[in-house]
Amino acid sequence: MNEKDLVVKHLEIIQGVINRLGHDSFLIKSWSMTLLVGGIVLLARSEIHSGWMVLAFLIPVIGFWILDGYFLWRERLFREIYNEVRKQETTDFEMRPVKHINKPKRSWISSIFSVTLNIFYGIEILFVWGSFFILNAG
Repeated sequence: MNEKDLVVKHLEIIQGVINRLGHDSFLIKSWSMTLLVGGIVLLARSEIHSGWMVLAFLIPVIGFWILDGYFLWRERLFREIYNEVRKQETTDFEMRPVKHINKPKRSWISSIFSVTLNIFYGIEILFVWGSFFILNAG
């Protein structure tokens, strides 16, 4: 294999990592939505008509939000590696995400509070609050 083929192979490996991180993020969102809706429906249909129990669902929503932020953070770091490797003429197959942490918007906190995660999990939190008020009103 020549040097350019090695760079392409390295890019394919990095893209595989990015794809897995994106898939994991999708699964986190799926589980979060499933547990939230299923749990609230069960509470609404059960004999436990306490809207206060609904607020307990804020804990897993926030937990999933933080975990999803972690996957987005790692994905962003690997995208930086991808951009670095694509400009190289040769590669040593090194993938060290830690050297990109100090770049703007490359912290775990900035990933947790990204626009897309804020919208998704903000809607879930609004859903929990709305369910709380509906169950307490009835």
